[in-house]
Amino acid sequence: MKDYIDRIAQEAIRQKLEQQTRRNFLKESFLGLGGLAMGSLLSSCGGKSMAAKNFDIDFANPMMPRPPHFAPKARSVIYIHMAGAPSQLELFDYKPELAKMDGKDCPQSFLEGKKFAFIRGVPKMLASTASFKQNGQSGAYISDYMPHLQTIADEITFLKGVSTDQFNHAPAQLMMHTGSARLGRPSIGTWVTYGLGSENSDLPGFVVLTSGGNNPDAGKSIWGSGFLPSVYQGVQCRSVGDPVLFLQDPDGITRDLRKASIEAINKVNQEEFKEYGDPETLSRISQYEMAFKMQVSVPEVMNINDEPAYIHEMYGTKPGEASIANNLLLARKLVEKGVRFVQLFDWGWDTHGTAEDGAIDIGLVNKCRASDKAVTALILDLKQRGMLEDTLVVWGGEFGRTPMAENREGKPNAFKGRDHHAEAFTMWMAGGGVKKGTTFGETDEIGYTVVNGKVTPHDIQATILNQLGFDHEKLTYQFQGRNFRLTDVEGRVINEILA
Repeated sequence: MKDYIDRIAQEAIRQKLEQQTRRNFLKESFLGLGGLAMGSLLSSCGGKSMAAKNFDIDFANPMMPRPPHFAPKARSVIYIHMAGAPSQLELFDYKPELAKMDGKDCPQSFLEGKKFAFIRGVPKMLASTASFKQNGQSGAYISDYMPHLQTIADEITFLKGVSTDQFNHAPAQLMMHTGSARLGRPSIGTWVTYGLGSENSDLPGFVVLTSGGNNPDAGKSIWGSGFLPSVYQGVQCRSVGDPVLFLQDPDGITRDLRKASIEAINKVNQEEFKEYGDPETLSRISQYEMAFKMQVSVPEVMNINDEPAYIHEMYGTKPGEASIANNLLLARKLVEKGVRFVQLFDWGWDTHGTAEDGAIDIGLVNKCRASDKAVTALILDLKQRGMLEDTLVVWGGEFGRTPMAENREGKPNAFKGRDHHAEAFTMWMAGGGVKKGTTFGETDEIGYTVVNGKVTPHDIQATILNQLGFDHEKLTYQFQGRNFRLTDVEGRVINEILA
């Protein structure tokens, strides 16, 4: 064991000397006014001067719990993103007038000056393929595609006037989760852990779970840290096999030996920080230590086998599957253990297709069937444990769907799917201090444009941060000479839906 640790230490020292050689050259090159200018530029991108200007972080313990700006209504967030964008016209936005227009040519006024992903020429109007009814005392419209959700309508706040300015998947997902359609910005979960730290020192503050067979179109950037310290980025866990890759020690390496090797590496990292003052070095130390703790804590919390039979029946879970049902149960277990932000991405809600493969009346139905029971179970499970009131659940996609059918290559009758639609779609929230049984926002008689209660991704982000106790305009991070925030220069708290 001593020989093993000595080898690690020697390799670390060799690498450090190599870095010192390069950095000493750079240091000497900084002499004079040019060096002063370069030092000023670098300090705006990272280092001690930046750390002093940002949110009050102890970089030696970056995940230590921190108080928000004011008393929060929510302790944690479970954000369920249906990657691909579900059709609001089949699920929540009941439009009987659209049925009267079914099969007719789309009015030219709906097409002029608009951009679509797949509509060409003059498409046909497409009635909803679902049946709707009003539910609960609130009378909220929910379609028969989601019969389980119908039973908890009075727990939900619907936002029917959501609108974005992006109509392609990756930019729209980036906008929804990072506040910008361009790469490089921190995700909302990163901002939350940057602001709050973690309640459980043995688990990440921000955990990501995926299902549906693929990652979202925007990739892992939508749970990345951007220009924030990397210790705050989302940690992706798996519901099948080891929750995190390389979680198990290699053959011949004991737990004590792993601990000793990490201590040796971090001793070198600490010396590096003393010399260069880069906060990212301390992030690296924290990540090594967290990885060591996760070897014990993660397998325990990510194991759903020990849940009672009635919980598995409630969610429709099957241990050993990579399913949204399993991930929703894991989300409850994670927030129960103090994880601040759990992000679920379920791929496959992009309802394109021909009449033969039935993108709407088969593909969407199948996605709803796989998730409806489990999403409903999550709300009921949180409620029965007394957790719903301080856990904010958010459900939605990156944009909506058009009231007209797709029309590719001049074949108006060949496609039964709906095209991407940025102007109007529906999201919903539950728990975490939002009103129960409420609908805010309204679209026109065919669901094409928002006529009142319009909200944007920045408004949704501002509201989520507000429920966690943050003024979205004050949760900032200085980068490249200016303060950045999740909501950029926009966003308002949607006070109309707050209890």
